[in-house]
Amino acid sequence: MTSALAKLLRVLYGLYVWALFVVLSLTTLILVLVVPPLTIRRAIARQVASLFLLLAGMPVRVLGAEQLPDQPCVVVANHSSYLDGVILKAALPAHFCFVIKKEMVRVPLAGALLRRIGSEFVDRFNRHSGGMDARRIIRTASGGQSLAFFPEGTFTEQPGIARFHIGAFIIAVRASMPVVPIAIRGARRGLPADSIWPRPGRLEVRVLGMLPLGEGDDSSAASGRLRDAARALILAAVDEPDLEQDQPAPSPSTPA
Repeated sequence: MTSALAKLLRVLYGLYVWALFVVLSLTTLILVLVVPPLTIRRAIARQVASLFLLLAGMPVRVLGAEQLPDQPCVVVANHSSYLDGVILKAALPAHFCFVIKKEMVRVPLAGALLRRIGSEFVDRFNRHSGGMDARRIIRTASGGQSLAFFPEGTFTEQPGIARFHIGAFIIAVRASMPVVPIAIRGARRGLPADSIWPRPGRLEVRVLGMLPLGEGDDSSAASGRLRDAARALILAAVDEPDLEQDQPAPSPSTPA
């Protein structure tokens, strides 16, 4: 296959995937706007996420799903692509609530859709607002709602696992919920951070077991222990570089 033909096929595939994404997103938004029960809206979003990945030539293989506990829990996953949210939505049971950066509220289609499926939003840049968001999410978790986080907060072009913010783990400790680390593989290749053109290929979601709360630890120690244990498991599972040593230490005002 010539280079020119390969580029043409990639562009055509990319246009197909983006058109598919827009059509399915609009359809999902219409459905979740008219369906009253939150449980059904979340189930619709999960099914559409699975359908999108399948039709886009990115089938998801979920390994270790039996390790997800029956009780409410906090799932944490690595973040390398805009595909990650769709992948995790397709892989997790529908009842999970996703905790997302507040900037997504301003994205017209995505913001409305995420609100209708009961997502929680966190301000990463305003300490006071971020603290209020965290307290609200703790109340949500304490009421028995399972949560899903990307504790790196964002992703970059450079492959690797960045530092994990502590917020998800503080919430897990204060709500007395176990942490379940999950490794996502294939998303970085499927939609790189430096390109708008997706690529077909298999995706893998691996559930890495459950990290129970320790006994006798204070809240700060328990949160740090859970963060370090979850990050170590994900780092080993994704086989990417450790970027934490290259990052500057967070300032006291850095939001969780």
